[in-house]
Amino acid sequence: MNIANLAPLAVVLPFLGAALAFLLIRHSRSQRAVSITTLCVTLMIEIFLLLDASGKGTTAVFIGNWAAPFGITMVVDQFSALMLVVSSAVSLAVLIYATGQGMTDGDEDGPISIFHPTYLILVAGVSNAFLAGDLFNLYVGFEILLTASYVLMTLGGTTPRIRAGVTYVVVSVVSSVLFLISIGMIYAATGTINMADLALKLADLDPATQMILHLMLLVAFGIKAAVFPLSFWLPDSYPTAPAPVTAVFAGLLTKVGVYAMVRTETLLFPGDRINTLLMIVAMLTMIVGILGALAQSDIKRMLSFTLVSHIGYMVFGLAISTVIGLGAAVYYVAHHIIVQTSLFLVTGLIERRGGTANMDRLGGLAKISPFLALLFFIPGMNLAGIPPFSGFLGKLGLLQAGVELGTPLAYVLVGAGVLTSLITLLAIARVWNRAFWRRPEDATHPDPILMATSTDGSAVTTSRRVAGHSTGKFAGRSAVSLLPKTMVGATTGLVLLGVSLTVLGGPLFELSDQAAQQMLDRSPYIDAVLGEGATEAAGVSP
Repeated sequence: MNIANLAPLAVVLPFLGAALAFLLIRHSRSQRAVSITTLCVTLMIEIFLLLDASGKGTTAVFIGNWAAPFGITMVVDQFSALMLVVSSAVSLAVLIYATGQGMTDGDEDGPISIFHPTYLILVAGVSNAFLAGDLFNLYVGFEILLTASYVLMTLGGTTPRIRAGVTYVVVSVVSSVLFLISIGMIYAATGTINMADLALKLADLDPATQMILHLMLLVAFGIKAAVFPLSFWLPDSYPTAPAPVTAVFAGLLTKVGVYAMVRTETLLFPGDRINTLLMIVAMLTMIVGILGALAQSDIKRMLSFTLVSHIGYMVFGLAISTVIGLGAAVYYVAHHIIVQTSLFLVTGLIERRGGTANMDRLGGLAKISPFLALLFFIPGMNLAGIPPFSGFLGKLGLLQAGVELGTPLAYVLVGAGVLTSLITLLAIARVWNRAFWRRPEDATHPDPILMATSTDGSAVTTSRRVAGHSTGKFAGRSAVSLLPKTMVGATTGLVLLGVSLTVLGGPLFELSDQAAQQMLDRSPYIDAVLGEGATEAAGVSP
């Protein structure tokens, strides 16, 4: 059996799970079981796809046996398979976290009942984007995940969420329209939208036409990836959503944009024609993003700015355009999906235990809940790139690639990367000092629930109404579990998964370098889709 033939299941299973979950909308326990089981099975299939891609190389699956470039093609290589595994693992952890939150807060019968089918549709869209072998199917993947994200962002219908949702929708529609116009222009110029076929035919176009199409795609994907100066929408949109939604958005959605940028630069428009521009964009994304993080007092907004900043590291590796640079970028994408999601989940726990995510109103969490402090400390140091965590390994690989390139701009980019890492450490240290280290009574207007005592920090048998907070999420409840075991367990599992990237750093870097080599070579991808020897017959070099 060809394992790669299972690739469509990465998209089909979440869709089927979403349909079944929707039918069970009035049966919350069954709905949760269906959603979690669907993601577990999907993750197992994707692990097999990754193992198969590591052994056999790039494989194409032709839906309905319509050969490329006429039919729908799904392509499984090491990069796409790695992204599938990481995204589904993170999605599963967030789903378990959200399930624990719903069970604890008693809102299974509220708007959250639509969460499970919508969440699975989001996962299907992400998987479809990673597997897409043609530009229109990539567009479809984007639209699926964006449509689901509109619903998830506005769950609860509060004014801030609706306001942020409007901004998010407008920006997303603009980028999607630009992408669709680009697809139309590319089809008019080449007669195809299959990416392997385009890799052969785009080279025959006039250089000026190539540049126009190239830049249009990059702008469309740059908005989705939130690179500077196209990142203005993200810090105001993500923090208003529910904690699980913010976490999965931060971890996955921008990385789909980065994935599309990587495919554009390595497969469709190889070479170094705009590498200088990409280096400048990477540097500005890192510096401007992290300076924005320093100015924030809300932890979620601070993390949103660090999210923007660290997208710059991925563009850094893409701009270097060497096996070492691109391999480090692939590793860093996997690292950042896990670590950034972990930090947003921990922030959700901080908000529950402290009553707020505002650093000015927090304090003493290290004493009140030492385990929560540990859950923040590990991914925080990982994000800052402190040895021996995976953040350090990924950044070291990127810096090494920049030094080996040896151009003045590359050295400037290396310096910007080091500076960004140091400022990230400072931003994380500010959160630690204010939220965890100082005494609760030293905070400005601390939430009353923060002052409530608990022997283990995991539960407090009081409500915000009883504690003097009459309008909060838990108002009117006689007993509140501030750190439910399911939510803490899901967060712990994701933090440990981030630590495993350090333990398995050697094999993962080898996998990332192999993926980079395949992408820069291009021939494995093109030959897998169009047939053995297609690259050689067309006389196209990497």
